[in-house]
Amino acid sequence: MNAAVEFQACYARIECLAPRTTHPPNNSSMKNTPLEDITVLDLTTALAGPFATLLLAGLGAKVIKIENPIGGGDTCRSNAPYLGSAGGTLARQHADDISVSALNRLRNKLGVTLNLKHPEARSVYADLVKTADVIVENFSRGTLDRLGAGYTFAQEINPRIVYCSITGFGSEGEPGTGKAMDAIIQALSGVMLTSGGPADPPVRIGVPFADLNAPLFGVIGVLAAIHQAQRTGFGQHVDVSMLGVMTMMVAGEPFDLLERCGVPQRTGLTVPRLAPFGLYRTKDGYVSICAPTEAFAHSLFRAIGRPDLITDPRFALRDDRVVNVSEVDAIVEAFTCSRTSAEVIAALDQQGVPAAEVRDPKDAVRDPRVVSRGETVPLAHPKYGVVEDIYGMGMPIKFSGAQAGFDQPPPGLGEHNHAVYCDLLGYSEERFEELKTKRVI
Repeated sequence: MNAAVEFQACYARIECLAPRTTHPPNNSSMKNTPLEDITVLDLTTALAGPFATLLLAGLGAKVIKIENPIGGGDTCRSNAPYLGSAGGTLARQHADDISVSALNRLRNKLGVTLNLKHPEARSVYADLVKTADVIVENFSRGTLDRLGAGYTFAQEINPRIVYCSITGFGSEGEPGTGKAMDAIIQALSGVMLTSGGPADPPVRIGVPFADLNAPLFGVIGVLAAIHQAQRTGFGQHVDVSMLGVMTMMVAGEPFDLLERCGVPQRTGLTVPRLAPFGLYRTKDGYVSICAPTEAFAHSLFRAIGRPDLITDPRFALRDDRVVNVSEVDAIVEAFTCSRTSAEVIAALDQQGVPAAEVRDPKDAVRDPRVVSRGETVPLAHPKYGVVEDIYGMGMPIKFSGAQAGFDQPPPGLGEHNHAVYCDLLGYSEERFEELKTKRVI
């Protein structure tokens, strides 16, 4: 299946290749979506916040993306690389070139502009809050409060509102400069010193792990708070700290205790306490082998032609293998290094040992299994269609009685101003034009 066909299969419900329209996305085309009765005001920027609202949009919520008309809107709109009529480029070549980040993060959202610093914006924002169930923001702590648009204001306007803040350090305050970006949070959380070997420098996880994990907890918190609001009639503030999320995950492994017991905190390619477990070299790459239980370890020994190790007192039980981890890893790697990755996988598969090749991201995101499930999707320019073979985030949740996913391209800056302010809020044409002239919107 070529990229164009894949794109049409993923976006079959809309006319993505037609000229852009100012009509809002129609969630009714995705019948019976889980959150089709929920309206979200999206005050987010960059990645952590927009990813949270992307997930809510993919679950069917009406997400109204609010951007400042001054300065180009969400910073993700200016992230390289870009997609245009000629394909992908590192720098924007034409006015209608779109950042791949924006293509990924802004789908299925209504795009409106509102300058919250303008004195007349407060009443407009209040009207939007009255229509909403949820507000999501990821500004630095206190920013929206100083603009008079924080949780206290929203709760006074709409007591049922669920207000989610995704910040670097939570509502209590920030260390240092107080600026939270993924690499800052990775550094402070300790996660950079959990990968690699003992003598290696800190390792930054290539995927923006903090920026992508904090929003998951934001969405969990939002859904829980919506459920409570439906029961009690009152919303609340959902406060998610990126540092808290990442540090919680690091605390899932007892690194310091293991080190006191003689296991290095950074163990390189393998996990000694689960031996044999980790990455092993082959003739043409690496394979991941996971054999932490007796059954798996014994099957592994049979697969590599060493059934004698099953009764060897050094390797018979997991505690024995942990003590003798260097020896067991050397035996396993002697086998894997003599074969290709495919040969190793075939041998281990025959014995039921969990194993997989280590794949390049390019190949992984194009895996027919994840593509067919819509977990990764081909990205297309809203005007020019599929001009580059590029894949983005899909929806990795499947429902037996509902639909979820992305069927609308990202909006242009302020594309749905008229649809939201006039059609949804009921503003007259005169007021709409006045707000534009005063640069409130």
